[in-house]
Amino acid sequence: MIQGNEIELLNQYKREIKQHLVQQITSQVELEDEQLMDQIDKEILEYTRQSFLTIEQKVRLRKELFNALRKLDVLQELVENPEITEIMINGPKNIFIEQEGAITQLDTAFESEERLQEVIQSIVSETNRIVNESSPIVDARLMDGSRVNVVLPPIALDGPIVTIRKFPEHPFTMEGLLNLGAITQEAAVFLHTLVKARYNIFISGGTGSGKTTFLNVLSNFIPEDERIITIEDSAELQICSIANLVRLECRNANVEGKNAISIRDLIKSSLRMRPDRIIVGEIRDSAAIDLLAAYNTGHDGSLSTGHANSVKDMLNRLESLVLQGVDMPIPAIRRQISSAIDIIVHLGRMRDKSRKVLEICEILDVVNDEIQVNPLFQFELNEEATKGETNQMQMDKHAMKIGVLKRTTNSFVNTEKLLRAGLSIPQSNHRESEEVEKTIV
Repeated sequence: MIQGNEIELLNQYKREIKQHLVQQITSQVELEDEQLMDQIDKEILEYTRQSFLTIEQKVRLRKELFNALRKLDVLQELVENPEITEIMINGPKNIFIEQEGAITQLDTAFESEERLQEVIQSIVSETNRIVNESSPIVDARLMDGSRVNVVLPPIALDGPIVTIRKFPEHPFTMEGLLNLGAITQEAAVFLHTLVKARYNIFISGGTGSGKTTFLNVLSNFIPEDERIITIEDSAELQICSIANLVRLECRNANVEGKNAISIRDLIKSSLRMRPDRIIVGEIRDSAAIDLLAAYNTGHDGSLSTGHANSVKDMLNRLESLVLQGVDMPIPAIRRQISSAIDIIVHLGRMRDKSRKVLEICEILDVVNDEIQVNPLFQFELNEEATKGETNQMQMDKHAMKIGVLKRTTNSFVNTEKLLRAGLSIPQSNHRESEEVEKTIV
């Protein structure tokens, strides 16, 4: 470990070598990566000739210089680390990461706010986005699919804010969720059957509850011979099993405030693309109107997600989102919702940092101007987990010790799509066979 004055010395070498390299690079034809590495090696040898840096420190300096000149500077190693799930930059000097559910602050920092701004611009330019003082908020993505949110001053008071949500290199499967205890075998078989039978399924949950991951998992149950349209603010979905896949992404307005392409625009356009199913990454505005219209016009089997604290909160939020774009009586909106959405799957993040399916509800008809909800699966906390003094460090976060998702005694009501598809769902007390288990993993 380098400490004290040695850290400052290493940073000084980094600043001086970088400045000299930038002058050389701008005066030459653009170098290939290998040529740049050779240049970095020469500069390090020259600048550290009289120093007592170890081989390990020189290798570290070499890597940091290359990342600063060609990649994401101090963020590059964090992005490449598969164990880090979230990177939070609160100005140039404060960098936090989430790893295994715990948030920690790093000693790493950007050399200046200007350098952080340069990295931000390089990220957003890769996805043809614009962020500046007049348009200080933007969503983008990295080349590996990681989601990036940027907020600049003057909105951000303490310097540029960057939040990077990383996704696993290999998309989660239902088998992976089962191994983590996020869902039970019975519920997984149930949802697998509903996706095949073309039920419209909406996934709700709070921030970081795993909605996009779960949407990916359900998407992989779609038959391979169907045509799928995905619509997202910033492309995150990783659907690998569908050949006839069309991926659409929103576009922000340009510097004149024109030429924006919204979720609403893309949903309307997708209806002319002969989709079998439409998958909308997240509904957060008046696009809810167009989503419900698509669900109600023959595009069965569609999927989407939204932020909410419970199934009933999600229904209320959909009402509010519809009202943002159209003046319609509440009873009419509720009838639209009840006829469009068949199932809501609600996810949550537990005290032990695990993500679990908390509720699977069937959406029924409107009775007395209220949407009827039929809970089919509900998460029940274990008795010891309900005690306030539970020692969370002793909990196995990959097990179901905190509780379990259980089938309710309620019967599944809307079986018409199942019958049309020639499928059936296991009874609540039925134990799946090994053959059925293999079909979902």
